[in-house]
Amino acid sequence: MKILVILGCLLGSALSHKLFTGDQVLRITANSEEQLALLQQRYEQAQYLQLDLWREPTRGSRVVDLRVPLPALRLVKAFLEASGIQYEVMIDDVQALVEEEKAEMDRSHQRERDTGSFDYASYHTLEEIYAWMDSLVAENPDLVSKITIGQTFEKRPIYVLKFSTGADRPAIWLDTGIHAREWITPATGIWTANKASCSPCMIVTEYGRDPSVTTLLKKMDIFFEIVVNPDGYAYTHSSNRMWRKTRSLHAGSDCIGVDANRNWEANYGGPGAGTNPCAETYLGPFAHSESEVKSIVDFILGHGNFKAMITIHSYSQMLMYPYGFSWEPAHNAEELHALAKRAVDALESLHGTKYTYGSMISTIYPASGTTADWGYINGLRYSFTFELRDTGRHGFLLPANQIIPTAQETWLALMTLMEHVRDHPY
Repeated sequence: MKILVILGCLLGSALSHKLFTGDQVLRITANSEEQLALLQQRYEQAQYLQLDLWREPTRGSRVVDLRVPLPALRLVKAFLEASGIQYEVMIDDVQALVEEEKAEMDRSHQRERDTGSFDYASYHTLEEIYAWMDSLVAENPDLVSKITIGQTFEKRPIYVLKFSTGADRPAIWLDTGIHAREWITPATGIWTANKASCSPCMIVTEYGRDPSVTTLLKKMDIFFEIVVNPDGYAYTHSSNRMWRKTRSLHAGSDCIGVDANRNWEANYGGPGAGTNPCAETYLGPFAHSESEVKSIVDFILGHGNFKAMITIHSYSQMLMYPYGFSWEPAHNAEELHALAKRAVDALESLHGTKYTYGSMISTIYPASGTTADWGYINGLRYSFTFELRDTGRHGFLLPANQIIPTAQETWLALMTLMEHVRDHPY
């Protein structure tokens, strides 16, 4: 009887996870605006096929990455071939990558049990990240504190790490994990906040040794929200690895969740935000409807002395500044553009990873209601969005062996940005 109960629990756990067996990610390249418009039209008409848009066409590029479920593969490929639209298979079996990722996490957990230390070269669950935060604070009480700024729809606490060496100072905001499936971003955030491999050097372990970090923290506070979307992130571990949105439920729809990067009061409801509650880019019923967003808004406005807002996403290898909703240049666009170039040059210097850079609308695509635009509109002169590795070979399933290289190179870009903020107060 006991064996049957155990088997039942294991089976129930396995069945609770959405499977992607045989799903493929296609890179589709339209050779004209007409083909691109046709693709958009057919995509909107075929939502019953549960197509998952991983990468939208960017400025100057008609390339689309699309996860196609196995039952729809033949139909989608037949349409593309009949329309003369080129495509290639980027990921042959999504589930195979998901299973490789899970196996590596299991190996990492074993290493952690064997060594008694946190594995920074692995992905972690929300519970593990929250426990790591507590350890970080306990080990560095004079430098790091943990602040609760709100509660999610599913009643989870929303935590922010504060790095400070004294009384409140001008501040920099950093965040990762706003889109749940972008696991590389909180993994990069964890490494950035704690781990020293000493080239480059990190916030906690290098304070007092690295003059850049020391000088920065003598003049600025850093607030770092490692997981902006805890409900969604937990759901990617428990049920659906490809989940993007929050987990809120709003009256009038059975579809769950809001794109927390379309929910800000920054041309809310404009181009690039979905009005269909079932869409991956659904903007929500009103601006700041999501507690995950409103908590940040209230905290930053209540603090009153933030100078910069840096939000980290994946994938595409880009560094962008406002605006996402307008072609009108930011008032200090020349400064932001030159700073972005210096940051991506610093990033490339370590592993040769190339980033594109520019305003959001000119670099990626029109987007309204975004974090970075909200920050800029509300007086944070230095407002940037990263899109980390890679350019599509693995997409949202970046192998864990790329966590530390990604974090290392991103740190060089972050320090370039933060040092500029430190040296150019306004």
